[in-house]
Amino acid sequence: MSDKYPEDSGRRRFVKGVVGGAALAGVGASGAAAINSATTSPGAGGGSTQAMAIENTDGPAPRGMPQVPIEIDSEGYLKGVWPEVKTIEQQGVQIQVAETEDYEGSGVTYTSEWFQYCGVESYAGIEPDYDSDNYFISGSNPGYDWQSEAYSEGDRLHVDDFSDYREWGNGVGQSGIGKGATGRWRSEDAEDVIPIQVLRSERIEEAAQNDPWLQASTQDGFIAWLNKCTHFCCVPKYKTEGSEKFNAENDVYCQCHQSVYDPFSIVETLFVARPRPD
Repeated sequence: MSDKYPEDSGRRRFVKGVVGGAALAGVGASGAAAINSATTSPGAGGGSTQAMAIENTDGPAPRGMPQVPIEIDSEGYLKGVWPEVKTIEQQGVQIQVAETEDYEGSGVTYTSEWFQYCGVESYAGIEPDYDSDNYFISGSNPGYDWQSEAYSEGDRLHVDDFSDYREWGNGVGQSGIGKGATGRWRSEDAEDVIPIQVLRSERIEEAAQNDPWLQASTQDGFIAWLNKCTHFCCVPKYKTEGSEKFNAENDVYCQCHQSVYDPFSIVETLFVARPRPD
């Protein structure tokens, strides 16, 4: 299936991600006690990390996929917010990190370590000071027919193209619960593509009314996440073909090993983030 792996992804890159995913799957099985006792591995950053994520509800994935906070610019284009870049001392060495404490008054510390798993920690776009405008970009092989009609490769996702989110459907599951899009983030001129999924839904608008984190990290019903399955690092999809067999037609479903995620349920997860390579 064309939506199974990220754009521009070869067998070599997938195998590299699987190795990282397998290691983390073991961490997830060992429980929070092992995570809390973990020490930082060689490299920059990493270690025990709390992240906000879309909830994993079924299948072998050990936890949810981490959320990417959204902002909409003055022209209506969607961006993923990158944490504040700062310099800290780690084991006597000065390193750069991307971290925002108490993000937008939510009480949550948002850090790039949320995304440091499945080999993504080695991607150029995860470097704290990587030069990016942070827009969500539609790729050459998007996950939905409407994107192929609305966008060309390299176009930025725009609010106007989600205007029918209260009615939209793609023949999978229930129509009218939210409109999805696939894309990439912080991947300009980079060898490795960071895949993201965007969803606009009234359910997110409603949930944000009484949730400080969702108030801070979503806008106008838009939510986004890093689209890397936490099991074996494939790229799942919201409302994907074949998901009906596993009662996941209104969820985010990974075809590789049938992991299921609920994009309308945002939970706190605990895992060991992998360090960025020296």
